[in-house]
Amino acid sequence: MPTVLVTGAAGFIGAHLCRALLDGGYRVIGVDNHNDYYDPALKEARLTHVIDTGAHDGRYTHHRLDLMDLEGLRAVFKEGAPDYVMNLAAQAGVRYSLENPFAYVDTNVRGFLNILEMCRHSDVKHLVYASTSSVYGANTAMPYNEEHGVKHPLSLYAATKLANEDMAHSYSHLYGIPTTGVRFFTVYGPWGRPDMAMFKFTKAILEGKPIDLYNYGRHGRDFTYVDDIVQGLIRMIPTPATPDPTWDAAAPNPSTSAAPWRIYNIGANARVDLMDYVQAIEQATGKTAQTNLLPMQATDVPDTYADVTKLITEFDYTPTVMVNEGIERFVAWYRDFYKI
Repeated sequence: MPTVLVTGAAGFIGAHLCRALLDGGYRVIGVDNHNDYYDPALKEARLTHVIDTGAHDGRYTHHRLDLMDLEGLRAVFKEGAPDYVMNLAAQAGVRYSLENPFAYVDTNVRGFLNILEMCRHSDVKHLVYASTSSVYGANTAMPYNEEHGVKHPLSLYAATKLANEDMAHSYSHLYGIPTTGVRFFTVYGPWGRPDMAMFKFTKAILEGKPIDLYNYGRHGRDFTYVDDIVQGLIRMIPTPATPDPTWDAAAPNPSTSAAPWRIYNIGANARVDLMDYVQAIEQATGKTAQTNLLPMQATDVPDTYADVTKLITEFDYTPTVMVNEGIERFVAWYRDFYKI
C-alpha cells in the first residue's frame, strides 16, 4: 500500500486527487494550511464531502500545516514516510499577485524549497508538482508546447512557478530526485475555487449581477475539467521521471534533461472562446448574463491552448469531459451546495 503525501489537500484539485488516490488503494497524507485566501469553510467542506476523511479504513491522515513550517514538515515526513509526493500547495491566482506579491514568494518559492529538502532527505521515489500554463507568458505560438520558450512570464505568480521548475531541475541534477512538473490549464469543476471564472460567473449570473469580461471578451482558454486533471496525475505519480538518453546539451530540450526531470502540459487539448463559455453557463443556469466589457489586464494573456501530445503518448492520457458537460456538472453542484 504505497503512501502519497499531497500538499494543498483541502484545495480544489488536491481534494479530488486525494479521493481518487484513496479509491485507488493508496494511503494518503494530506497537508494544508487552511488559509483565508478564500472562504475556509469551502476547504472544510471538501475534507468532509470530497475526501470523506472518516472512510477508507483510516488510510487518510490530515495535517493543518504551512509549507513554511520546516520542522513541522520534517515531522510529517518522518512519521508518514511517503513513497511519493504531490505538491499542489501554492498561493494561487494571477491577479492577486499584484496585491500581495510576498505571499507568492513565501509559499511558492520558500515553501517549495522546503518540500525539495524533505524529498532530498527522505526516501521519496518521485516528486510531482503543480506548475501552470501561465509560465508561457508572452509567448503567442499556439498550441503551447513544452518545448516552447517560457522566459517571459507576465505575472509574479507565473514567475514563481517557473522558479519551481528550475529549482526542481537543480535538485534532480544534484541529488538524483525524480521530479515532474505539470503545467495546468484553467481547471474547473465541482468544489472549484471562488476566484476562478467558472465560480465567479455562475455566482453572478444566478444572482442577476454583471460579470467582468476582460479584453472585451476576446479571450480563449483551454478549460480542463478537474477529473481529467486527476486521471493524468494518478498515472504520473507512480512513474518516476528518468533521464532523457537523447538529451543534447548543445541543443537542449527544455522539457527533458540528462537529470531525472520532466515537464508536461495537462489540459483538454482544445481552445474555447470565452463568450462560448459564458453562453454555456447561461444555458446551464437558465439565465442571461449581464456583462461588463473591459480592457485587457496586464497579468492576462489573450489565449491558452495546450498541446498534450507528450502526455497522451507517454501516459495514455485522454481528456473525456467536454466543456458543456463540465459546466452543467459545476452548476448542479453550485446550486446544491449553496441551496440556490
